[in-house]
Amino acid sequence: MEDTNSDLTNGRRKVVLITGPSGAGRSTTIHALEDLGFEAIDNLPLTLLPRLLSGPPMSQHLALGVDVRNRDFSAESLIEAVDILSRETDFDVSLVYLDCDVDVLVRRYSETRRKHPLASDQTPLAGITREIDLLGALRDRADVLIDTSEMTPHDLKAEIATWFGTDSGTDMAVSLQSFSYKRGMPRGLDMVLDCRFLRNPHWDKALRALDGRDPEVAAYVAEDPRFGDFFARVCDLMEVLLPAYGDEGKSYFTLAFGCTGGQHRSVFVAEAVAKALAQRGWQVSIRHRELERRAGGAHLGQ
Repeated sequence: MEDTNSDLTNGRRKVVLITGPSGAGRSTTIHALEDLGFEAIDNLPLTLLPRLLSGPPMSQHLALGVDVRNRDFSAESLIEAVDILSRETDFDVSLVYLDCDVDVLVRRYSETRRKHPLASDQTPLAGITREIDLLGALRDRADVLIDTSEMTPHDLKAEIATWFGTDSGTDMAVSLQSFSYKRGMPRGLDMVLDCRFLRNPHWDKALRALDGRDPEVAAYVAEDPRFGDFFARVCDLMEVLLPAYGDEGKSYFTLAFGCTGGQHRSVFVAEAVAKALAQRGWQVSIRHRELERRAGGAHLGQ
Protein backbone atom coordinates (compact mmCIF):
# COMPACT_ATOMS: atom_id res chain seq x y z
CA MET A 1 0.00 0.00 0.00
CA GLU A 2 1.32 3.45 -0.85
CA ASP A 3 1.70 6.20 1.73
CA THR A 4 -1.66 7.92 2.22
CA ASN A 5 0.12 11.14 3.06
CA SER A 6 2.16 11.28 -0.15
CA ASP A 7 -0.03 13.98 -1.68
CA LEU A 8 0.53 16.39 1.24
CA THR A 9 3.54 17.75 -0.63
CA ASN A 10 1.17 18.86 -3.38
CA GLY A 11 -1.08 20.70 -0.94
CA ARG A 12 -3.90 18.16 -1.13
CA ARG A 13 -4.71 17.71 2.54
CA LYS A 14 -7.55 15.28 3.15
CA VAL A 15 -10.16 16.01 5.79
CA VAL A 16 -12.61 13.14 6.31
CA LEU A 17 -15.61 13.81 8.55
CA ILE A 18 -17.39 10.71 9.81
CA THR A 19 -20.94 10.73 11.08
CA GLY A 20 -24.02 8.53 11.27
CA PRO A 21 -26.25 7.00 13.94
CA SER A 22 -24.62 5.73 17.13
CA GLY A 23 -23.84 2.06 16.77
CA ALA A 24 -23.29 2.20 12.99
CA GLY A 25 -19.50 1.86 13.21
CA ARG A 26 -18.08 5.36 13.65
CA SER A 27 -15.36 4.28 16.11
CA THR A 28 -14.34 1.41 13.85
CA THR A 29 -14.08 3.82 10.93
CA ILE A 30 -12.00 6.34 12.87
CA HIS A 31 -9.62 3.60 14.01
CA ALA A 32 -9.36 2.31 10.44
CA LEU A 33 -8.40 5.77 9.18
CA GLU A 34 -5.90 6.14 12.00
CA ASP A 35 -4.32 2.85 10.93
CA LEU A 36 -4.05 4.31 7.42
CA GLY A 37 -1.97 7.22 8.68
CA PHE A 38 -4.65 9.81 9.40
CA GLU A 39 -4.60 11.99 12.50
CA ALA A 40 -7.87 11.03 14.19
CA ILE A 41 -9.99 13.19 16.49
CA ASP A 42 -13.39 12.05 17.76
CA ASN A 43 -16.17 14.34 18.98
CA LEU A 44 -14.50 17.60 17.98
CA PRO A 45 -16.86 20.54 18.65
CA LEU A 46 -17.77 22.15 15.33
CA THR A 47 -16.85 25.59 16.68
CA LEU A 48 -13.24 24.40 16.97
CA LEU A 49 -13.02 23.10 13.40
CA PRO A 50 -12.00 26.43 11.76
CA ARG A 51 -9.31 27.01 14.39
CA LEU A 52 -7.95 23.49 13.90
CA LEU A 53 -7.70 23.81 10.12
CA SER A 54 -6.29 27.34 10.13
CA GLY A 55 -3.37 26.31 12.34
CA PRO A 56 0.09 25.13 11.25
CA PRO A 57 0.19 22.96 8.09
CA MET A 58 -0.81 19.40 8.81
CA SER A 59 1.78 16.65 8.59
CA GLN A 60 -1.01 14.06 8.25
CA HIS A 61 -4.42 13.78 6.68
CA LEU A 62 -7.22 14.35 9.19
CA ALA A 63 -10.17 12.17 10.25
CA LEU A 64 -12.85 13.79 12.43
CA GLY A 65 -15.70 11.98 14.14
CA VAL A 66 -18.79 14.15 14.52
CA ASP A 67 -22.04 13.04 16.15
CA VAL A 68 -24.95 14.13 18.31
CA ARG A 69 -22.90 13.92 21.51
CA ASN A 70 -21.13 17.16 20.52
CA ARG A 71 -22.68 19.97 22.53
CA ASP A 72 -22.88 22.29 19.49
CA PHE A 73 -23.92 19.62 16.99
CA SER A 74 -26.46 20.26 14.27
CA ALA A 75 -26.79 18.77 10.80
CA GLU A 76 -27.12 22.20 9.25
CA SER A 77 -23.91 23.49 10.88
CA LEU A 78 -21.94 20.47 9.73
CA ILE A 79 -23.22 20.75 6.16
CA GLU A 80 -22.34 24.45 6.12
CA ALA A 81 -18.85 23.69 7.41
CA VAL A 82 -18.29 21.01 4.75
CA ASP A 83 -19.52 23.30 1.97
CA ILE A 84 -17.30 26.19 3.10
CA LEU A 85 -14.23 23.97 3.36
CA SER A 86 -14.89 22.44 -0.05
CA ARG A 87 -15.47 25.80 -1.71
CA GLU A 88 -13.01 28.15 -0.05
CA THR A 89 -9.98 26.07 1.00
CA ASP A 90 -7.43 23.72 -0.53
CA PHE A 91 -8.60 20.82 1.64
CA ASP A 92 -9.89 17.66 -0.02
CA VAL A 93 -13.02 17.28 2.12
CA SER A 94 -15.17 14.13 2.30
CA LEU A 95 -18.27 13.58 4.43
CA VAL A 96 -18.74 9.90 5.27
CA TYR A 97 -22.15 8.79 6.50
CA LEU A 98 -22.42 5.37 8.12
CA ASP A 99 -25.95 4.11 7.64
CA CYS A 100 -27.57 1.16 9.37
CA ASP A 101 -30.99 -0.46 9.64
CA VAL A 102 -32.93 0.45 12.77
CA ASP A 103 -33.48 -3.19 13.75
CA VAL A 104 -29.73 -3.85 13.56
CA LEU A 105 -28.95 -0.80 15.71
CA VAL A 106 -31.47 -1.93 18.32
CA ARG A 107 -29.91 -5.39 18.36
CA ARG A 108 -26.41 -3.98 18.78
CA TYR A 109 -27.49 -1.85 21.73
CA SER A 110 -29.27 -4.85 23.23
CA GLU A 111 -26.14 -6.99 22.90
CA THR A 112 -23.83 -4.38 24.44
CA ARG A 113 -26.39 -3.15 27.02
CA ARG A 114 -25.24 0.42 26.41
CA LYS A 115 -27.52 3.43 26.80
CA HIS A 116 -28.26 5.52 23.73
CA PRO A 117 -26.90 9.10 24.06
CA LEU A 118 -30.31 10.55 23.15
CA ALA A 119 -32.37 8.21 25.34
CA SER A 120 -30.63 7.64 28.65
CA ASP A 121 -33.96 7.05 30.43
CA GLN A 122 -35.80 5.45 27.49
CA THR A 123 -35.45 2.44 25.26
CA PRO A 124 -32.63 2.47 22.67
CA LEU A 125 -35.27 2.51 19.93
CA ALA A 126 -36.50 5.94 21.04
CA GLY A 127 -33.00 7.39 20.86
CA ILE A 128 -32.17 5.69 17.57
CA THR A 129 -35.33 7.02 15.92
CA ARG A 130 -34.65 10.53 17.20
CA GLU A 131 -31.03 10.45 16.07
CA ILE A 132 -31.78 9.20 12.55
CA ASP A 133 -34.29 12.00 12.17
CA LEU A 134 -31.69 14.58 13.25
CA LEU A 135 -29.11 13.17 10.81
CA GLY A 136 -31.35 12.90 7.75
CA ALA A 137 -29.91 15.93 5.96
CA LEU A 138 -26.37 14.64 6.45
CA ARG A 139 -27.24 11.32 4.85
CA ASP A 140 -28.49 13.16 1.78
CA ARG A 141 -25.36 15.34 1.63
CA ALA A 142 -22.78 12.58 2.20
CA ASP A 143 -19.98 12.06 -0.30
CA VAL A 144 -19.59 8.45 0.84
CA LEU A 145 -22.60 6.47 2.08
CA ILE A 146 -21.80 3.09 3.64
CA ASP A 147 -24.53 0.77 4.87
CA THR A 148 -22.99 -1.21 7.74
CA SER A 149 -26.08 -3.28 8.55
CA GLU A 150 -24.50 -6.53 7.42
CA MET A 151 -20.83 -5.62 7.80
CA THR A 152 -18.34 -7.02 10.26
CA PRO A 153 -15.63 -4.68 11.62
CA HIS A 154 -13.25 -6.30 9.15
CA ASP A 155 -15.63 -5.55 6.27
CA LEU A 156 -15.94 -1.91 7.29
CA LYS A 157 -12.19 -1.45 7.67
CA ALA A 158 -11.67 -2.94 4.22
CA GLU A 159 -14.28 -0.60 2.75
CA ILE A 160 -12.61 2.44 4.35
CA ALA A 161 -9.21 1.30 3.07
CA THR A 162 -10.67 1.13 -0.43
CA TRP A 163 -11.82 4.74 -0.32
CA PHE A 164 -8.97 6.33 1.58
CA GLY A 165 -6.05 3.93 1.78
CA THR A 166 -4.24 4.05 -1.55
CA ASP A 167 -3.21 6.37 -4.34
CA SER A 168 -3.49 4.19 -7.42
CA GLY A 169 -2.83 6.77 -10.11
CA THR A 170 -6.50 7.56 -10.55
CA ASP A 171 -8.61 9.59 -8.14
CA MET A 172 -11.73 7.49 -8.72
CA ALA A 173 -12.43 4.58 -6.38
CA VAL A 174 -14.92 2.04 -7.71
CA SER A 175 -17.08 -0.24 -5.57
CA LEU A 176 -18.83 -3.19 -7.24
CA GLN A 177 -21.61 -5.03 -5.46
CA SER A 178 -23.95 -7.95 -6.03
CA PHE A 179 -27.39 -8.31 -4.49
CA SER A 180 -30.75 -10.07 -4.61
CA TYR A 181 -33.79 -8.18 -5.85
CA LYS A 182 -35.84 -10.20 -3.37
CA ARG A 183 -34.21 -8.27 -0.52
CA GLY A 184 -34.25 -4.89 -2.21
CA MET A 185 -31.44 -2.79 -3.64
CA PRO A 186 -28.49 -1.71 -1.47
CA ARG A 187 -28.28 1.93 -0.46
CA GLY A 188 -25.88 4.54 -1.78
CA LEU A 189 -25.63 3.22 -5.35
CA ASP A 190 -24.69 5.29 -8.39
CA MET A 191 -25.81 2.71 -10.97
CA VAL A 192 -27.64 -0.63 -11.01
CA LEU A 193 -27.60 -3.25 -13.77
CA ASP A 194 -30.01 -6.19 -13.86
CA CYS A 195 -28.47 -9.60 -14.61
CA ARG A 196 -31.69 -11.61 -14.55
CA PHE A 197 -31.70 -11.96 -18.35
CA LEU A 198 -28.67 -14.30 -18.16
CA ARG A 199 -29.11 -18.06 -17.85
CA ASN A 200 -29.71 -19.04 -14.24
CA PRO A 201 -27.47 -21.69 -12.59
CA HIS A 202 -30.15 -22.17 -9.94
CA TRP A 203 -31.98 -24.52 -12.28
CA ASP A 204 -28.95 -26.82 -12.54
CA LYS A 205 -28.96 -29.04 -9.44
CA ALA A 206 -25.20 -29.51 -9.62
CA LEU A 207 -24.66 -25.73 -9.44
CA ARG A 208 -27.47 -24.65 -7.13
CA ALA A 209 -25.45 -24.79 -3.90
CA LEU A 210 -22.43 -23.02 -5.42
CA ASP A 211 -22.04 -19.29 -6.04
CA GLY A 212 -20.78 -17.06 -8.83
CA ARG A 213 -17.16 -17.30 -7.68
CA ASP A 214 -17.03 -21.01 -8.47
CA PRO A 215 -15.49 -21.84 -11.88
CA GLU A 216 -18.39 -24.12 -12.78
CA VAL A 217 -20.94 -21.35 -12.22
CA ALA A 218 -18.77 -18.80 -14.00
CA ALA A 219 -18.49 -21.06 -17.04
CA TYR A 220 -22.23 -21.74 -17.04
CA VAL A 221 -23.15 -18.03 -17.06
CA ALA A 222 -20.40 -17.08 -19.51
CA GLU A 223 -21.74 -19.62 -22.00
CA ASP A 224 -24.92 -17.57 -22.35
CA PRO A 225 -24.64 -16.05 -25.89
CA ARG A 226 -25.74 -12.69 -24.49
CA PHE A 227 -23.05 -12.46 -21.83
CA GLY A 228 -20.04 -11.56 -23.98
CA ASP A 229 -21.62 -8.51 -25.57
CA PHE A 230 -23.15 -7.39 -22.26
CA PHE A 231 -19.83 -7.70 -20.44
CA ALA A 232 -17.89 -5.82 -23.10
CA ARG A 233 -20.44 -3.00 -23.19
CA VAL A 234 -20.42 -2.63 -19.39
CA CYS A 235 -16.63 -2.37 -19.33
CA ASP A 236 -16.61 0.13 -22.18
CA LEU A 237 -19.34 2.17 -20.48
CA MET A 238 -17.29 2.33 -17.28
CA GLU A 239 -14.26 3.50 -19.26
CA VAL A 240 -16.36 6.42 -20.49
CA LEU A 241 -18.22 7.24 -17.27
CA LEU A 242 -15.52 6.93 -14.63
CA PRO A 243 -13.12 9.54 -16.08
CA ALA A 244 -16.08 11.82 -16.79
CA TYR A 245 -17.31 11.62 -13.20
CA GLY A 246 -13.76 12.14 -12.01
CA ASP A 247 -13.51 15.32 -14.08
CA GLU A 248 -16.61 16.57 -12.27
CA GLY A 249 -14.93 16.04 -8.90
CA LYS A 250 -16.56 12.73 -7.95
CA SER A 251 -14.14 10.48 -6.05
CA TYR A 252 -16.34 7.40 -5.55
CA PHE A 253 -18.55 5.36 -7.84
CA THR A 254 -20.68 2.39 -6.78
CA LEU A 255 -22.05 -0.01 -9.38
CA ALA A 256 -24.31 -2.88 -8.34
CA PHE A 257 -25.43 -5.98 -10.21
CA GLY A 258 -28.67 -7.65 -9.19
CA CYS A 259 -30.23 -11.04 -9.86
CA THR A 260 -33.01 -13.08 -8.32
CA GLY A 261 -31.11 -14.65 -5.44
CA GLY A 262 -27.88 -12.65 -5.40
CA GLN A 263 -25.86 -15.86 -5.45
CA HIS A 264 -24.92 -16.79 -9.01
CA ARG A 265 -25.30 -14.36 -11.92
CA SER A 266 -24.82 -11.04 -10.15
CA VAL A 267 -21.84 -12.41 -8.19
CA PHE A 268 -20.14 -13.71 -11.32
CA VAL A 269 -20.71 -10.52 -13.31
CA ALA A 270 -19.48 -8.31 -10.45
CA GLU A 271 -16.35 -10.44 -10.13
CA ALA A 272 -15.70 -10.36 -13.88
CA VAL A 273 -16.18 -6.60 -14.19
CA ALA A 274 -14.06 -5.95 -11.08
CA LYS A 275 -11.21 -7.96 -12.55
CA ALA A 276 -11.46 -6.17 -15.90
CA LEU A 277 -11.49 -2.70 -14.32
CA ALA A 278 -8.59 -3.55 -12.01
CA GLN A 279 -6.58 -4.69 -15.03
CA ARG A 280 -7.27 -1.30 -16.61
CA GLY A 281 -5.83 0.46 -13.58
CA TRP A 282 -8.92 1.36 -11.57
CA GLN A 283 -9.00 1.10 -7.78
CA VAL A 284 -11.73 -1.51 -7.19
CA SER A 285 -13.41 -3.07 -4.17
CA ILE A 286 -16.12 -5.70 -4.26
CA ARG A 287 -18.96 -6.81 -1.96
CA HIS A 288 -21.44 -9.65 -2.28
CA ARG A 289 -24.30 -8.73 0.05
CA GLU A 290 -26.18 -12.01 0.08
CA LEU A 291 -23.04 -14.13 0.42
CA GLU A 292 -21.91 -11.99 3.36
CA ARG A 293 -25.34 -12.31 4.93
CA ARG A 294 -25.19 -16.10 4.80
CA ALA A 295 -21.63 -16.19 6.08
CA GLY A 296 -22.57 -14.15 9.16
CA GLY A 297 -19.82 -12.85 11.41
CA ALA A 298 -19.10 -10.44 14.23
CA HIS A 299 -21.21 -7.35 14.76
CA LEU A 300 -20.03 -3.78 14.50
CA GLY A 301 -19.87 -1.64 17.54
CA GLN A 302 -20.18 2.10 17.64
